[in-house]
Amino acid sequence: MKTLINFFQKGLRKTAVSFSRKITGCFSGVKEWGETDYEALEAALIGADFGVPVSLRISDKIKNEYKLGKIKTEDDLFLVAKKEVADILKHPDNGILQTKAGLKVVLLVGVNGSGKTTTAGKIAHLLKNKNKKVMLAAGDTFRAAAVEQLKLWGERTGVHVVSSKSGADPASVAFDAVNAAKARDCDYLIIDTAGRQHNKKTLMDELSKIVRTVEKIHTGSFERIIVVDGSIGGNALSQVKEFSNICALTGVVCTKLDGSYKGGMVVAIRNEFQLPILFVGLGEGENDLIEFSQELFAEAVFEKIQG
Repeated sequence: MKTLINFFQKGLRKTAVSFSRKITGCFSGVKEWGETDYEALEAALIGADFGVPVSLRISDKIKNEYKLGKIKTEDDLFLVAKKEVADILKHPDNGILQTKAGLKVVLLVGVNGSGKTTTAGKIAHLLKNKNKKVMLAAGDTFRAAAVEQLKLWGERTGVHVVSSKSGADPASVAFDAVNAAKARDCDYLIIDTAGRQHNKKTLMDELSKIVRTVEKIHTGSFERIIVVDGSIGGNALSQVKEFSNICALTGVVCTKLDGSYKGGMVVAIRNEFQLPILFVGLGEGENDLIEFSQELFAEAVFEKIQG
């Protein structure tokens, strides 16, 4: 069985290779590191979508450590970068997996194609493996394929799925699902929603209605989590910003990181919005949605790849 570090290393290999190739050899044979070398480091970080603020922070940290004589080799450089990124990503707790009693409602939001429905199913699978009682709700009522996909996940995981007729009000589905989850004494209710572009006012108003509906009938834990596609890199920042304005996000799931060399966007999101990264998608399998670890993420991204 794969260890967690193996999952992270395999899933983030494209990002690690991209960064390592740009840095390995960059400082070789340089007697005294200069501004040109640090600019190359910053460019490599920005190229992996760490964003300008994080890239400058890491570069400045490495520059200061070098001046203090604490960095003498590329290996030292990688170690400093790992620690700095792990510090940025640090968060006191994982909201979804809190052990408090009572129903926890998890609302998944995001744009079209980010992987919300698959993420809903994979989270249900993960929680079921932790012996939690889970329910799913098909809030994407305008796309029959999404409802069917969620029902397949329900069958696969042994989880009840609340759904309604095509075109039904998503807020009413959420209302029924919360009441059903309470009646069945569930630990978790995961609500899938339709993909919506953040610049479409009517769709964002619909999302606000779902949130208000849940808040009226549920006073317990209510997570509002954005699912972002890891392959879009820094463009995810604007999505997080706009959805935060609508439903006060509490966390992030980043999917499809295994197919991207832009893994740094996870760090950029955490740095700018101070939202916890809850899970990352590192493959296609049902077990490839992994609980986030800042240490393992940093270790995998800054793995020194030879060749």
